[in-house]
This record gives sequence, structure tokens and C-alpha cells, in this order.
Amino acid sequence: QLQLVQSGGGLVQPGGSLRLSCTHSAATLDYYNIGWFRQAPGKEREGVSCIKRSDGTTYYADSVQGRFTISRDHAKSTVFLQMNNLQPDDAGVYYCAAMSLSKATIQRMCTNHNIIDFWGEGTLVTVSS
Repeated sequence: QLQLVQSGGGLVQPGGSLRLSCTHSAATLDYYNIGWFRQAPGKEREGVSCIKRSDGTTYYADSVQGRFTISRDHAKSTVFLQMNNLQPDDAGVYYCAAMSLSKATIQRMCTNHNIIDFWGEGTLVTVSS
């Protein structure tokens, strides 16, 4: 069982920034790609960004391209999501996600939440003035 522990999130004004963190048990880290999804009230969970374990290849949803950055720190077993220029449409519960390496590509991981193997507990991001 892979435990994903999230931190970060909160309330920010439009145009502001937040950073989310996802820490996972390092023992099984080598076998998973990590990503971030979000879910707004009444909407389906959608992929935001994913990062490939082996070489750091990244994928971003069009809606966040150029504003969000996913990164990883192997020494700390942590994946970060830096979110800049946040807008009201970015609000929702953000989930860290893990998918086994051999299951699918990063792009498919980020566009199909049904293939995720493990989820974090979620953290709320509110964007409001």
C-alpha cells in the first residue's frame, strides 16, 4: 500500500500562488509515476499535471500550462506542484496520485483518473478575492 501525504493549499486571491506537496513512502516510490488531479464541486476529477519517475518527463493540462510547475525531490520522496497566477477556475480539491510505471504513459495517466492506483487525501484550494 502506497501512502501519499499531502500538504499545502488554502485560500489565495486571484493572481496569487500556492505550492502543494505530496510525500510518499520511499520504499515503493521507484515503481510509480506521480501526478496531481483536481475536482471542483459538481465536476469530474481532472488531471492537472503528471511527472514520469524515470526521467522527469512532465505533462500539463492545457488549462494550467505556463502557470503550474510539477517537480520532484527524490531525496525527500516528495513531488511538488507550484501554482502561479491562480484563477477562480483553479479552485477545488487537489489530489496527489500514483500510477504504477508500466500501466500507461504520463499523458494517459493525466487524462484518465480511472487508472490511478493510489490517491492522497486531497487538499482544498480556494481562489477568491
